[in-house]
Amino acid sequence: MTKRYFVVPFLTLLLAACGGGDSSKNGAAKLEQLKQQKAKLETEIAALEKEVNKNDTSAKVKTVSIASVEDTLFEHFIDVQGSVDARENVNVTSKVPGIITAIYVKEGQQVKQGQVLAQVDDQVLKAGMAELKTQLELATTLYEKQQNLWSQKIGSEVQFLSAKNNKESLERKMGTMQDQLNQTRIIAPISGSVDAVIAKIGDAAQPGAPAFRVVNSNNLKVVANVAESYAGKIKTGDEVVVVFPDIDKEIRTRITFASRLIDPLSRTIKVEVGLKPDAALRPNMIARIRIIDYVAKNAVVIPVNVIQYSMGKPYVIVAKEANGKQMAQRRNLEVGHTYNDMAEIKSGLQPGDKIVTMGYQGLNDNDLIKL
Repeated sequence: MTKRYFVVPFLTLLLAACGGGDSSKNGAAKLEQLKQQKAKLETEIAALEKEVNKNDTSAKVKTVSIASVEDTLFEHFIDVQGSVDARENVNVTSKVPGIITAIYVKEGQQVKQGQVLAQVDDQVLKAGMAELKTQLELATTLYEKQQNLWSQKIGSEVQFLSAKNNKESLERKMGTMQDQLNQTRIIAPISGSVDAVIAKIGDAAQPGAPAFRVVNSNNLKVVANVAESYAGKIKTGDEVVVVFPDIDKEIRTRITFASRLIDPLSRTIKVEVGLKPDAALRPNMIARIRIIDYVAKNAVVIPVNVIQYSMGKPYVIVAKEANGKQMAQRRNLEVGHTYNDMAEIKSGLQPGDKIVTMGYQGLNDNDLIKL
């Protein structure tokens, strides 16, 4: 009984194993057959696609816009913000304290250096000068008489020298008082325009307190602060373009002064650009200084937005004619400096090349295009 129990399962397992082997072989054969059929179908599909595309190429032609590459001057700038400043912008004050009794100018009036702008009360000084003048006239008369007598050897030398000293002393006092009288007049130290009349008649003038502001608009400059990182690239005499956006004006000139000292607080250097007389310019007007730090003559320059990148390397699509058809061609580039959305191309393009400026997305080598 025990021997029969073990024999029957063994025979059953043997028969099942033989039957499973036949199924595996059949499945492998079927899989191989299907792979062959798939490869045949793919070959036939590729051949049909090629034939269809050959007979109907218009479906792959893409309309694009092109621009011809030309050599030009490329300049790279350092842009900084500045403002117009007057080299001669003076607050005029009185030299002596007193009450202002007269004002002789008004705002906007042109004045010359040395012109009287206002008068401070000088009545006391004038009275003193009148008294001193009388004394001087008497001293002069006595001196002349003593000189006449001394020339005739009449009188003593002491009398003559005393009369001379008295006369000369009064003359010096008169000169000092005349200087004091002159200081009661508020004088324009420069020629220019009266930009502000601060003082009023009856005001108390004080030395150091501004009474007028005079500006020479014919001696202006643009002042700007440039970051320390550009200090090694900027020097006096460098060419610049100064733009005045408020009056839509642009001039090309040179830096007249570039400081050698770096401000310890702002970490900047001071730059000044002198300006020629111009009625349109005003002190404190906004100005943008574009300092030229790189120049390339006969450079190939293209818009930055037409440059594409593949694996980090720049390229553009150019239009080439082949067999009477326009085709796209990929050109790898070496890009130099960029400024204001324009890029300098070191290599990869030549003057006369036609780059695709619109419709270049998705184009590959030898794709047909229509201009």
